[in-house]
Amino acid sequence: MRVYIHAELLKLRRTFTARLVWLAPLLTLLLCAGLMAGTFFQTASYNWWYTMILPGALSLMGIGIIQKDRKKLNYRAILGLPASLGKVWLGKIGAVSLVLFASTFLLFAGITLSGFVLPSALNLKDSLTAFSLLVLTVLWQIPLCMYLTMRLGMYGALLLNLLGNVMAIGSFATTELWWVIPYAIPARLMCAVINTLPNGLPVPAGDPLLEQGVLLPGVLIALGWFLLLSLLTMQAFKRQEAR
Repeated sequence: MRVYIHAELLKLRRTFTARLVWLAPLLTLLLCAGLMAGTFFQTASYNWWYTMILPGALSLMGIGIIQKDRKKLNYRAILGLPASLGKVWLGKIGAVSLVLFASTFLLFAGITLSGFVLPSALNLKDSLTAFSLLVLTVLWQIPLCMYLTMRLGMYGALLLNLLGNVMAIGSFATTELWWVIPYAIPARLMCAVINTLPNGLPVPAGDPLLEQGVLLPGVLIALGWFLLLSLLTMQAFKRQEAR
């Protein structure tokens, strides 16, 4: 699989998808520095990341890796290769996962370094937890965005994934049904880690949203969706060989 992932990463060199690795976190940090500098900078950066910047960036990452092959003879460049289409698909998922990790890590690094010049609202442990949770709980969107791009094109995939994030975060993240809608899981877990509601307001003291017992179940549910969607979309991609 390492060879397949490396091949997909090479395709992304000098593309907008590769630039998103640093553009997305930099935009988040600059916006928060300009509008929320001070005690709330760190929590606001994570909050703006998962509510606004990450949904769009992750959608474009998944779209970008599919469009790279789609524009070249409509996948014929890879369909003719003596390679397993299943592994090619998983290689794409692995490549976007690494891009997501790198981008979120840059955000984490920027937030951590800000503690040397601004008042810290998060300790290193909580910040590292937030970084890890945000990566693990959105991985499932990668195969989904890739599949939607195959079926609906760039704009359809971008619109549906953004709508899913916005509607779930606004309607389900702070309710008891957060675990049913995978889009709501990152926002729900962030309430317990950074003590901030999706709308940016602090979680009231004693609120059940502060309970961290939801962290492990939330991660397991999200990873379950990631595994399921990876397998289902892989099978759909492999069927192209018969067309």
